[in-house]
Amino acid sequence: MFAYTPLCLCLVLTVPDAPGETKADKAAREAISKVLDDQVAAWNKGDLLAFMAGYEKSKDLTFYSGGTVLKGWDATLERYQKKYQGEGKEMGKVTFKDLDIQVLSADSAIVRGRWELKTSKDMPGGLFTLVFRKTTDGWRIIHDHTSNN
Repeated sequence: MFAYTPLCLCLVLTVPDAPGETKADKAAREAISKVLDDQVAAWNKGDLLAFMAGYEKSKDLTFYSGGTVLKGWDATLERYQKKYQGEGKEMGKVTFKDLDIQVLSADSAIVRGRWELKTSKDMPGGLFTLVFRKTTDGWRIIHDHTSNN
């Protein structure tokens, strides 16, 4: 008689290396991904200052959105505060999707993706392109170009 023996198959999922990717590039992509994950978590807790930790705290930071060009960490923070924490405003819950992290050099990378924000009133979204630089504080955004759908 045929005997049935259960078979356990274990599968470990990993993020595949990009073709020709070095260990340093993979480490950079993982570090940048963590910055973005930390930003999402901070935003969704309503902690704008923790969200801003993903940006280089510099007067040279640039932020482009909706035809507006801002320069500097303080100006970027002020924009977020007015747009999402002003009277009658809410931060909602953000998600980043379709991320493409491309390491350009040992200290620079570009990230492309899509953002979605769910609030009690609507669900705006759009695309973004971020330029990251490796700083003494780790990988930080030095340029943010965000568009709305």
